[in-house]
Amino acid sequence: MTGNAEAGNAEAGNAAEGNARHAKAGGRSGEVEPFLRGCAWRAAPGVPYPRFDPRDATRIPADTWQCAHIPAGVRLELVGDATAVTLDYATATDDLGYRGAGAGTTFALWRGGQQVDEQPAVLGAGTVTLSMDGAADDPAVVYLPEGMRPEVLALRAHGGSIEPAPRGARWVAYGDSLLEGWVASAPALAWGVTAARRHHLDLVNLGYAGSARGEIPCAEAIAGLEADVISISHGTNCWTRTPHSAGMMLETTRAFLDIVRQGHPDTPMVVASPVLRPDAETTPNRLGATLVDLRAAMEEAVRARIDAGDATIVLIPGADLITAAQLPDGIHPGDEGQARLAEVIGAAVAAAAGAMTTGPAGRAGPGG
Repeated sequence: MTGNAEAGNAEAGNAAEGNARHAKAGGRSGEVEPFLRGCAWRAAPGVPYPRFDPRDATRIPADTWQCAHIPAGVRLELVGDATAVTLDYATATDDLGYRGAGAGTTFALWRGGQQVDEQPAVLGAGTVTLSMDGAADDPAVVYLPEGMRPEVLALRAHGGSIEPAPRGARWVAYGDSLLEGWVASAPALAWGVTAARRHHLDLVNLGYAGSARGEIPCAEAIAGLEADVISISHGTNCWTRTPHSAGMMLETTRAFLDIVRQGHPDTPMVVASPVLRPDAETTPNRLGATLVDLRAAMEEAVRARIDAGDATIVLIPGADLITAAQLPDGIHPGDEGQARLAEVIGAAVAAAAGAMTTGPAGRAGPGG
């Protein structure tokens, strides 16, 4: 357990000790690692929480690897009777890009289904203290300022003790900007994060904004990860970013699912086809495919697997999940749309995993 460190000089000493352990490890802090969730691979230079295997990064498009630098869904989970927890951290950038502050500029602690505390992050080295009000056995989740590309170097408790929270069923989620959280007002309100918190799932977020197109290396990565449930939700980038024909979409989806199934022949899987995008629905891309066409092709590939006897795959048609009014920029769902996706897709994922929606976290999963 992590003990108290009330006095200022004791805090400084503990921070220095934690930083030293971090430096000696040549990677992430060994002190923080037991509390870390949502990161399935070891650190790479300049990327403490990669969302793709750095050893295989040359096999994926550059835009996907750049998205993998952003620690979407990476978080700390802890239990205990401490009244507060202090984190030493470092952030790499304040260039938040298209999402602005919604990309994450604060540390936020949630407990009992609600936000308990939130404190701003600074650029570079910093320290933040968050209140931990709540029952000792109720998991507290600390969400990071994802857009600033943080790394947590050390943590210590006040007024009690903390220990790593039990893990829920491991959910490996592949998707695009919607899964990454665009354009929710904060990382904690992204649909995957909301669903994981609600259903006590151990989310590994492989959502790559602008760059999830069903690439084979991503399917191979999912096939190689331990998972209790898998979700796949992409397609919009196949209309515009790298145009696909309907035939390409059909065969790419078939191949992606085939490879994932090689590593997970019986793992429950939820596939959601692209949600509404008004400018793409009936507008052909340069290969003549509308989003309606691509959505139909993706759904055809999934239905073919179901008809062939795949009993643990679930299809969620995406066309009617959200409305145009829930797309503030015409493309990405805001908080209301993200909440709707968490409600529908999240419930399907939880049901597929057999995860509990109340009470303590489910059975322990592999390290994250």
